[in-house]
Amino acid sequence: MKPAFWARRAHKWIALVIGVQALLWMLSGLYMTIISIDVIHGDHLAHSEAEPLPSHTPLAAPDALAERYPDLEGFRLKRQLGREVYEVRHGGGIALADARTGAPLGPVDAAEARRLAVSQYRGDARLISLRLLEEAPQEVSTRPAPMWQAVFDDRGATTLYLSAQTGELLARRHRLWRWFDFLWMLHIMDYQERADVNNTLLRTAAAIGSVFALSGIWLLFYSFRRRTQA
Repeated sequence: MKPAFWARRAHKWIALVIGVQALLWMLSGLYMTIISIDVIHGDHLAHSEAEPLPSHTPLAAPDALAERYPDLEGFRLKRQLGREVYEVRHGGGIALADARTGAPLGPVDAAEARRLAVSQYRGDARLISLRLLEEAPQEVSTRPAPMWQAVFDDRGATTLYLSAQTGELLARRHRLWRWFDFLWMLHIMDYQERADVNNTLLRTAAAIGSVFALSGIWLLFYSFRRRTQA
């Protein structure tokens, strides 16, 4: 049989195998180019706490923090709900301390989490759900738990995740982000972690797609050659 026959058959059968995935690649890629990555990140939906302004009120000295936290690894000053606090890293963990006295402030409770979420949210919708999660859900699986999940009643179902230890804004999630995440999963063919862009399934599909394209090029070349000979 002629090579063109085998190229035609290969092209047809490979199209059946790879066609759906090729369509998913194009649709997901189109979404990623239409929706701005800044919108996906959700920076317009919430803001982090402002950096503290210079103050003439004495702050706790590093030596005082070191005495209170013998395994001190580092600290930083930040403003939280209108007051200055130290975010202290010690013993492999993170805690909050009063920036004036160095006294520990303890984990963020529900009332404080609610105030933090509302103060950082940039929309007008009301807070409809606040839950303490001991395990991070899939959409924030790389963020440290426990965390507070605050859901707002807006069109995008905006969800803010706050650290239960420090009150830090860990992530912003909304409907457009969730669509992006779902399409990204389809795009890279990592259906579990949604992060591995070098997985075996994707490499296999890319190789099959390359054979599909090469067989199509051969058929195109063969068709033009037949027309020239005719």
